[in-house]
Amino acid sequence: MSILGGCVGYTGAPVLAAGAAVRTGAGLVTVLVPEPVWPTAAGKLDCAMPRPLPAGKDGGLSPDARDEALERIDTADAALIGPGLGRGEGAAGTVRYLMAHTGTPLVVDADGINALEGHIHVLDARKGRTTVLTPHDGEFARLGGDLSSGDRLGEARRFAALHGCVLVLKGHRTITALPDGTAFVNTTGNPGMAKGGSGDVLAGMIAALLGQGIPVRQAVPWAVCLHGQAGDLAAEELGEYGMTPMDLIGKIPAVLKRF
Repeated sequence: MSILGGCVGYTGAPVLAAGAAVRTGAGLVTVLVPEPVWPTAAGKLDCAMPRPLPAGKDGGLSPDARDEALERIDTADAALIGPGLGRGEGAAGTVRYLMAHTGTPLVVDADGINALEGHIHVLDARKGRTTVLTPHDGEFARLGGDLSSGDRLGEARRFAALHGCVLVLKGHRTITALPDGTAFVNTTGNPGMAKGGSGDVLAGMIAALLGQGIPVRQAVPWAVCLHGQAGDLAAEELGEYGMTPMDLIGKIPAVLKRF
């Protein structure tokens, strides 16, 4: 599988996602990062392969990165786009370009989601191809989601059906909504997971299961559930205050073994 993410100042997100993907069983993980980020990523990644891509003056992706990124993603079994990618136009344009041109199953997270603000037609054009979006409430609002009624389940279902995607609406009782109206409400996890980086771990887990050929209607809600279970194990051992996203990654093997 491939991960596209990172920019100057946000080097941890793709590293966390890669670590989670490896621990969730991904056999080969390539991490595509802007060239200025590559030395840091290379120093942190022992079990994944960092690859530098052309960067702009803002330390994020250059538009010149599009073709190489597409080539890498096209040969992957699944890809994750967005963790720590930044909101520069080079990065955002690359996200939209990749979504338009690749048939690879995609997990779109964080700044990958932000790149769709005002460009929801790019998502609509992927109907019939596997696309998983993993927004928190703020990102969901930028996509046009409306939670003002308080009906998170109904709105998640509406959005997934309208745009032909799988929606993982993160938060307390994370919801996974499929385009056919099926939805899952997760009951695992705890407040100690509400820390920066936990979402990157989840996105890496989802992409890893998809890349192993598990059907999307099983892979996505199971990844959400297992992510919460890993958090519960970390909280049991370390407490909710002191646990970190790295602790979640460390608990993934025990959760997989248990289930």
